[in-house]
Amino acid sequence: MNTSLPSRRFPRHRLAALAAAVGLLVTGCSAFGTSDDSADPDGASGPGAGGMKVTLVTHGSENDAFWDRVKKGAEAAAAKDGIELTYVSDPDPEGQAELVREAVRDGVDGIALTLAKPQAMKGPVNEARAADIPVVGLNSGIDAWKPAGLLEFFGQDESVAGRAVGEKLNGLKAEHALCVVHERGNVGLEARCAGVKKTFDGTTENVYVDGTDPGAVSGILAARLRQDPSIDEVVALGADFALSAVEAAAEAGSDAGIAAFDLNEELVDAVQGGNVQFAVDQQPYLQGYLAVDALWLYRTNGNISGGGVAPVLTGPAFVTKANADSVAGFAAGGTR
Repeated sequence: MNTSLPSRRFPRHRLAALAAAVGLLVTGCSAFGTSDDSADPDGASGPGAGGMKVTLVTHGSENDAFWDRVKKGAEAAAAKDGIELTYVSDPDPEGQAELVREAVRDGVDGIALTLAKPQAMKGPVNEARAADIPVVGLNSGIDAWKPAGLLEFFGQDESVAGRAVGEKLNGLKAEHALCVVHERGNVGLEARCAGVKKTFDGTTENVYVDGTDPGAVSGILAARLRQDPSIDEVVALGADFALSAVEAAAEAGSDAGIAAFDLNEELVDAVQGGNVQFAVDQQPYLQGYLAVDALWLYRTNGNISGGGVAPVLTGPAFVTKANADSVAGFAAGGTR
């Protein structure tokens, strides 16, 4: 966790001055300056120069490439807006809830969080609202953000994405799909598989694996493919798990096709090489960027994306062998 400066909240009489500082950011001058408005010799704002503090709290696991992309997007927005950003994560819902409470106690100016386990976030979000701290959602919880009292939400409608995958599998003439859920109880992952089942004309079944143990994931999938040769499609709900599915199919001697949700550089390579048929890109970099930028816009200009009544969708978009080359450079740079 980053070491935070003392909280500097934004009273109403400062909003006009803060909005005027946007022009300074564009010209490279210091913006949202500290009390002495100091800047570095090159004229760029230093870390935390804005005095505005935002904490991004996700349910991501450590060293997960997907969440690295979310973080990169958030950092890009923070750098543009002169925000002091703290990124923290915990896959355990109670641990994530405590991280949100810590941000409230720190008196931050805004919180962005994921709602993979919405019930666990209910109390911390209420505490943030009671402290007059705006909270926005991203990535997980598209059906839960409004009941939870969040201002805005940025992400993919997982049910819509799943239905689109089901239709694509119909086009591939698949008959028996195995949907691999790598985190039990994650509402977004469950919605993906439910969406696939809703539109897919063949048989859909879920298999639950421990996403923190890649070796075990590959072993379980290989065993399942050997056990039931009728499985002709594996739908992995994360890039790393799709790559594990490729290994599992090879180990089992299965001709099952592999479809994926989410991207990383290796997965784009796999799509280019034909080992993965397609991937659904929800643009995690964009989710992190928009969530942090939205808090800055709300604090400085009262803007609420989607009007507070509709989510801002960042996906789904399909990456196939036909268009993978155009995405590969961004994936290699860690932003797709």
